Amino acid sequence: MKLKAKPLSLEAGGKWIVVLNEVDAEELGVKSLSRVNLSLDGKKVTAIVNTTSYFINSGWIGTYREVTSYLGLREGVEIDVTPSPPPRSIQHIREKLRGRSLDKDAIYDIIYDVAHGNLSEIEITAFIASLHMYGLSLEEAAALSEAMVATGEKLELKRKPILDKHSIGGVPGDKTTLIVVPIVASLGYTIPKTSSRAITSAAGTADRAEAIMPVSLSISEMREVVEKTGGCIVWGGALHLAPADDIFVNIERPLQIDPLLLPSIMAKKKAVGAEYLVVDIPTGRGTKVKTIGEANLLAKDFIRLGSLLGIKAKCCITYGEQPIGFTVGPALEAKEALELLSMSKYIPDLLDKACNIAGMLLESVGREDGYNMALAAVKRGIALSKLREIIEAQGGDPNIKPEDIAIGECKYTFRSTRKGVVLWIDNNRLVEVARSLGAPKDKGAGVELHKKVGDAVEPGDMLFTLYAEKEYKLDYAIKEIEEEGAFIGVGGYMDMLIQKVEEIPVYSRTFILER
Repeated sequence: MKLKAKPLSLEAGGKWIVVLNEVDAEELGVKSLSRVNLSLDGKKVTAIVNTTSYFINSGWIGTYREVTSYLGLREGVEIDVTPSPPPRSIQHIREKLRGRSLDKDAIYDIIYDVAHGNLSEIEITAFIASLHMYGLSLEEAAALSEAMVATGEKLELKRKPILDKHSIGGVPGDKTTLIVVPIVASLGYTIPKTSSRAITSAAGTADRAEAIMPVSLSISEMREVVEKTGGCIVWGGALHLAPADDIFVNIERPLQIDPLLLPSIMAKKKAVGAEYLVVDIPTGRGTKVKTIGEANLLAKDFIRLGSLLGIKAKCCITYGEQPIGFTVGPALEAKEALELLSMSKYIPDLLDKACNIAGMLLESVGREDGYNMALAAVKRGIALSKLREIIEAQGGDPNIKPEDIAIGECKYTFRSTRKGVVLWIDNNRLVEVARSLGAPKDKGAGVELHKKVGDAVEPGDMLFTLYAEKEYKLDYAIKEIEEEGAFIGVGGYMDMLIQKVEEIPVYSRTFILER
């Protein structure tokens, strides 16, 4: 059947979608979520069908931007439209829904169709749900990683060896990458770091880095920066590395499940050519991994999966029951990282964590006493010099100072009403407050802590300061804290009571999704 193209000002998030009038759909023998083949001037594409009785007239076909762009369509151009059978990957998804294992070819079929927009959201959701219900073997995880790499861009570097680090996330204020990358690169090694923006947190590494330099680089620009400086900190979303994972994330988030954690992380490391990897697994209340036992099991899986993919992986289990450093929010965290590297401020937990991770990477390539090597790189100022070199290569101002970073001008400080010590900090509540203030979209929004767990507190002492770029967001966050309570608990050393529960509590599990 020949139909006239009607380009629509709609995007489908990478999927191929068209809209047919119900009359034409019936004539073709297709229904909503069926597929049709489109061809024009030798170009062909298979698209998922939506149907309508009024939006598109009979004789026309509405095309989303992806289809319009690929076929080079203009309004009124006639294109050939024929029914298409469902892709083979749907049968593989049915197999997984029955609890059966999938072989490498079946997994490749699924990932190829996800990456090329050949599966609907319902079909992708069914696949993710099947992985959540039945799990996946180590061999399936390796096949998923390899398929994600094969269907996306890859970073080819002349420099060897290639080192990398990753945190599974869950701890606010973790600006460790801004310290580790320049440490490792300053010592002559290559570390091409791709990072995510915040998904459910107050700041992703890409958000933090963007406060001091551009991070939306192309794959060729990233390669140029790394070849020149030895390191980079760029947003992975602009690189099309393992693009299927970006589609999976959009479905996992509302479902609040994360069955693809291991293969998606390892795929992106494989895509940049990583040979040595350290995975940070924050552990404790408020994190993804609650106990050291669970963390050890996850570490075992990372190491085994790495061996199947040709990556020598190590894991560090880190304390995750309070923020790293004293700041939460993109600009505040970038400022704190710069303060640490310039040695204008001493932040012991951030320095210790960064030196441990960098040290493990250095020891992976045969260096001895990696922790002290990393610490010396900070104290000698070579890590700061390397960060400035990376900032310049990525298009930022290499002379930027901590005080140059713009912080929200609307602020309010909460003070203690009692004497004691800080007994706990609720990370999840802290993130909620930071997001209410506008983070991560508003780079200058966030929270600065003045006290942390174990610190002595006197009445009137500052506990934390809220920063916002807009007054109404600050007012909202203040009201939220006054009504629901603060995220910091102050009491005596021997106070045992945390909370009295006299009514049925309203409890919603906080979901953390960071890749």
